Amino acid sequence: MTTIADFAAQLGDDLLQPLAQYQGQVLLIVNTASECGYTRQYEGLQDLYHAYREQGFCVLGFPCNQFGGQEPADNDAIAAFCRQRFGVTFPLFRKGDVNGDKAIPLWHWLTGADGNHPHPVKWNFTKFLIDRKGRLVKRYEPAALPEDIYADIETLLLAAR
Repeated sequence: MTTIADFAAQLGDDLLQPLAQYQGQVLLIVNTASECGYTRQYEGLQDLYHAYREQGFCVLGFPCNQFGGQEPADNDAIAAFCRQRFGVTFPLFRKGDVNGDKAIPLWHWLTGADGNHPHPVKWNFTKFLIDRKGRLVKRYEPAALPEDIYADIETLLLAAR
């Protein structure tokens, strides 16, 4: 069975990050954009991260410019914007595609792009919840606010203790 531990992704500074380092944590993986109507969700994502990081939770942000060209900046500018405007301290990965041939394998797994029933990302701030065993357990479309996800995160944090 494929889990999050089977993948790696480049951080914004181009350092390759094996995602196995997050094994045992509950994760929320999000494709982000700085010029989107949902950009304010960065604040809620940071609140989630701050509230639960000591319990084994992490948000992983993946900037993407595939939807409406709403992430035109480079990795350094994206990171600076997120820190200065929303106080983001959770990991931000290298900007890239989440759909199509150029998407990293992680996103093919999250969206089922290599399976029989692919469900591509439709817009910025699509969220994927991963349990402590590294399994994808739930997907949230962009309109789902971070504060709507608290109960699901708490359930997963308590389930594996």
